[in-house]
Amino acid sequence: MKVIQHSAKTLQTALVSDQQDLAKLYSKYTKEERRLLEGGFHAGEPGSLFQPITVHSDSDWIPAHPEEPQDFQSFYRDPYRKTPNASHNTIYIQTIGSFGEVGVQTDQYVESLRQYCQAFFYGLSVKLLPAVTVSETGCSFRVNSNSHNLQILTGDLLRFLGNRKPKDAFCIVGVTMIDLYPKDSWNFVFGQASLSMGMGVFSFARYDDNFYSRNYAGRLKKRLQPKQGDYSVFDGYYTPPISSTLLLRSCKTMTHEIGHMFGIRHCQWLNCVMQGSNHLEESDRRPLDFCPICLRKLQVSVGFKIGERYKALLHWMEDDQRQTSRPEEACAHQSALYFPKPTEAFHASKLWLRRCLDILEKKDKL
Repeated sequence: MKVIQHSAKTLQTALVSDQQDLAKLYSKYTKEERRLLEGGFHAGEPGSLFQPITVHSDSDWIPAHPEEPQDFQSFYRDPYRKTPNASHNTIYIQTIGSFGEVGVQTDQYVESLRQYCQAFFYGLSVKLLPAVTVSETGCSFRVNSNSHNLQILTGDLLRFLGNRKPKDAFCIVGVTMIDLYPKDSWNFVFGQASLSMGMGVFSFARYDDNFYSRNYAGRLKKRLQPKQGDYSVFDGYYTPPISSTLLLRSCKTMTHEIGHMFGIRHCQWLNCVMQGSNHLEESDRRPLDFCPICLRKLQVSVGFKIGERYKALLHWMEDDQRQTSRPEEACAHQSALYFPKPTEAFHASKLWLRRCLDILEKKDKL
């Protein structure tokens, strides 16, 4: 295992910049906000909120895909990056295909994703578009010759999303429980995006713990070779069971890919949700939120107060506990077929957010 440990000076330049106008912009943060952000300079030290990146094998993203690191200055000066404005300030989520049996639990899972994105990209509106079937997209599909599961073609889905993108959209993202492929020569892809068009499509299929086992329920029992245009093969097709781990992984993927829509590239500074990942184990190592450098990139794009954003995320994670704090409320939810939000896997993130808020709210306690 290799630890990528940048010096405090390198991280300070990446966060603040050595250009006067950007340093002046940074000085507008409160003393408490700067204390939080500058905690990244001491990554990995005892009690630090932030950790250095660890590379576990040559198959990890950084050794497999060498990229130029993007500091705040290069992000801010990028002439091609997109920023929300008054007429383009909504993130749209388009579900494609089944997300499980039609019912309350599936609806609540999709709504939980929307609410999480609303908190993560605090200050922007996040809306769900009406769900569509695979057949409605008109996309090409195939059976993967190795894993024997159904896959749908990303390029066709992006064209569909482009035609469906509302006028007030900052971006539109398609999400599906069906595996994806970008072209015939590729085995699969987790997702694909067109940053210039503000569109992306991502699959959660491989976030099923059993995906790589021979017992995976999404493997077709027969060696089917379905004809293009015959979408009946998707009727009743397997989708992963909704769990806390699936929700956590879905939230990471959604926010990572939408982060790219702002022009934020893969992070190579600190452990961060914007790190690239080549495989599920690497993706699971990523934290749920930004490092200070990537947080500043998003904050300058949207304009939120850092503490307000953290409060919104913490509220999302604790929301069900508050709603069912009294027995009579719990009974009311059960009678309405309410399924508590599965946030058990978010426990470490809740503790981290509380520590961040302790720093940001320290002034109020003095």
